Amino acid sequence: MQEALDQLKSYVRGAWRYRWYMHLIAWPLCIAGWTVVYMLPDQYEASARVYVDTQSLLRPLLRGLAVETDKAQEVQMMTRTLLSRPNLEKVARMTDMDLEATTDEDMEKILKHLQNTIKLQGRGRENLYTITYLNEDPELAKEVVQALLTLFVETSLGDSRKDADTAQQFLDEQIKRYEARLYAAEEALKEFKRKNVGLMPADGQDYYQRMQAAMERLSSAELALTEATDRRDELRRQLRGEEPTFGMVAPPGRVGAVAPSALDSRIQTLQARLDDLLLKYTDKHPDVIAIQHTLESLEKQKKEEMARYSSEAAASPTTSLEANPVYQRLKIALGEAEANVVSLQTRVRKYQAEVDRLAELVDTVPRVEAELNRLNRDYAVNKQNYETLLQRRESAIISEEAGQNSDNVKFRIVDPPYVPSVPAAPNRPLFVTVVLLMGIALGMAFSLFISQIKPTFDSGHQLTRELGVPLLGSVSLVWTGYTRLKHRAEVVAFGLGGLVLIIIYGGYMSYLLLVGRG
Repeated sequence: MQEALDQLKSYVRGAWRYRWYMHLIAWPLCIAGWTVVYMLPDQYEASARVYVDTQSLLRPLLRGLAVETDKAQEVQMMTRTLLSRPNLEKVARMTDMDLEATTDEDMEKILKHLQNTIKLQGRGRENLYTITYLNEDPELAKEVVQALLTLFVETSLGDSRKDADTAQQFLDEQIKRYEARLYAAEEALKEFKRKNVGLMPADGQDYYQRMQAAMERLSSAELALTEATDRRDELRRQLRGEEPTFGMVAPPGRVGAVAPSALDSRIQTLQARLDDLLLKYTDKHPDVIAIQHTLESLEKQKKEEMARYSSEAAASPTTSLEANPVYQRLKIALGEAEANVVSLQTRVRKYQAEVDRLAELVDTVPRVEAELNRLNRDYAVNKQNYETLLQRRESAIISEEAGQNSDNVKFRIVDPPYVPSVPAAPNRPLFVTVVLLMGIALGMAFSLFISQIKPTFDSGHQLTRELGVPLLGSVSLVWTGYTRLKHRAEVVAFGLGGLVLIIIYGGYMSYLLLVGRG
């Protein structure tokens, strides 16, 4: 530690020995540096702040109707590409900076300068962006910021409208293609149906379902025909007398059977009522006695009618039978049965012909149905895609109209382009201070460098350490009055030189601060 301290003292003494080199280096450097700092052109910084509001009232209202895009993401992407070369070329043209470029190299320098001096700072979450630009001409700086602000707004809206136009143009082209396909599918389906009339499936049934249904109809018709034929034959047997009675009227020559009449109905009704009363009362009950008397009277009337019918039948048997209502009803029923049999026979023949026709088309109809299903499938796919494209185009139109609405994305200019009267650069007080410190530091470094190339020994201990020989003795320096006075004068002059340099620095700083060139 002591050695290091001794070494440091040796450096300080060596630099002090050549102290005038400090002024020789510091003064020219400071004067030249301060002159350069003073001659630096003023740089004015124009700035503007804009707030992008992406929360539109239309978005929740158009949800499901229009195509929703992430406006916040679009704005962020636009801020990243704002300083692209095409945009910088637009800024150069809008501010007439391109007029200063006579060659491609000059234009490249202008664009490079714009790219290095334009700054876009913002908070993506808050959508608050600040645009700044530094230039010697305050009006030009303001124009550049205004041009960037215009591009910031127009680029966002222009890209959205361009995307909407591109999407709508693509949808229109696809709609035309699918419209042609749909028309061709409709024509093919129409022509196929026209050529295969009668072979088409009905009610969604295929060939085998139609065959099964036809056979079931034929079976049902045959069963109904059998039942109708049996009923007709039964009626014929009754009319031919194969059955002994028609109710209560017998064929000619048979007496004792009379057609049912109102007397029979009354007798049956009273008999049933009498049976009910006998379950409750005895034979002596007045109601039972009254009903018995009535029944006896009705039986008597019935016998008289039977005798009259028998005498009439004996006199004219055929006329009596034809006038019998039961016989007439049987003849009518027989006629209806025969007509029903004929109708069912016709139906059976028709169903049989249908089954035979389907059996003959066992190879043709399935092929027709398969081709029809393919045509219907192609038509359904083209129709579905066509309708979907129409809906998408309507959504694109609504989206484009919504995008043209100024309320979709709002650009609020928080701070319009503004240039302060005080230049933002250069920072002359800082530069002046740096020049002073650098001048002093370089002067000290140069003095130390001279002391190293012209070394001296300041103490006997250093001489012994460096040469490695013992020191036998030393001669002390005795300062006389004149020598001491001269040494003090040199120290004062050196200090005054440094003080004057500091005073010049202070006066320069005061001037810069007073005139506002800091």
